[in-house]
Amino acid sequence: MKPFESFMSSKLEAFLYYRHTMGYATKPFSSYLGIFDQYLKETQADWSSLTPSFFLQMRSDLRISPTSINQVIKAARSFFKFLQRREYVQENPLQDIPPLKENTPVPFIFSPAQTHQLIEAVSKRIRRTESFFLVDLGIYMVILLLARCGMRISEPLRLLRKDYRKDEGTLFIERTKFKKKRLIPVPKTVIREMDNYLSVRDSLLPDDTNPYLLANHGIAPLTGFLVRLAFHQAVRDIGLTQTKKVLGNMTFNYPVPHSLRHAFAINTLCNIKDRGESPEDALHILAAYLGHRKYHYSSVYLKVANAKTRKNLLDFTLWQEWRHT
Repeated sequence: MKPFESFMSSKLEAFLYYRHTMGYATKPFSSYLGIFDQYLKETQADWSSLTPSFFLQMRSDLRISPTSINQVIKAARSFFKFLQRREYVQENPLQDIPPLKENTPVPFIFSPAQTHQLIEAVSKRIRRTESFFLVDLGIYMVILLLARCGMRISEPLRLLRKDYRKDEGTLFIERTKFKKKRLIPVPKTVIREMDNYLSVRDSLLPDDTNPYLLANHGIAPLTGFLVRLAFHQAVRDIGLTQTKKVLGNMTFNYPVPHSLRHAFAINTLCNIKDRGESPEDALHILAAYLGHRKYHYSSVYLKVANAKTRKNLLDFTLWQEWRHT
């Protein structure tokens, strides 16, 4: 991380250290504080500058997205709460700074057929050479878990071999985004793939000491960079490459690995609806499976019913934009 450079540098570093010791993640929090630090430096601010009007001006001056600006304000507000507790300041100057209005993000949603095509494309890119085969097969397994179990990308990368309970057909997930632990059942098709991967790994590496379920070279885990690289290569292979589109008050996002988690949730709710059952009644179960803190967080998936609905919404919005040009 780039060192802080403003007059607040030492206190910003102390704040991040405090968050680290309390078990909170420092990324991307530190990046937003870095933007705040650079603004302090560029405006040559000092203690007397830090008034509500200063932060309203900062909110206006920053040339980044409204979402990012709101994150900078949020990070700076937390920083000043820390300063209040340490009695460096009496009041939090950001306490009443309102957030900017953000566009509604619409995630890319893979249809079930597109998910299958993506998995097939990743499979076809597995290299058969000794130095690459096992790593590529592990990357394939990560993407399979994202697609078939709705995991966050960090979760399969952190799994240890002991977390896979073959006899139960389950995975134990801990160290998640919200520090929650959960035990999830794994589809039989994924179990077969996992058993095949572990069998191949044991055959190729009889003296393997890597503790991770999906291994990199040596004793290291696979990295998010490798998974994202393979994912985007596969997206190009199946012709789904597209750019982010900001239309009116909506932002239509391009495919990213997290899109597979969205697709898993939405396609699960669609399948429940197709069986004549209530998707709303299933939300608390889906929330537990996905590791959401509260089940109503999963209710956002009801707003985008499926990939077809998203495409129709995008097409309609594009038509409205064209109609008024």
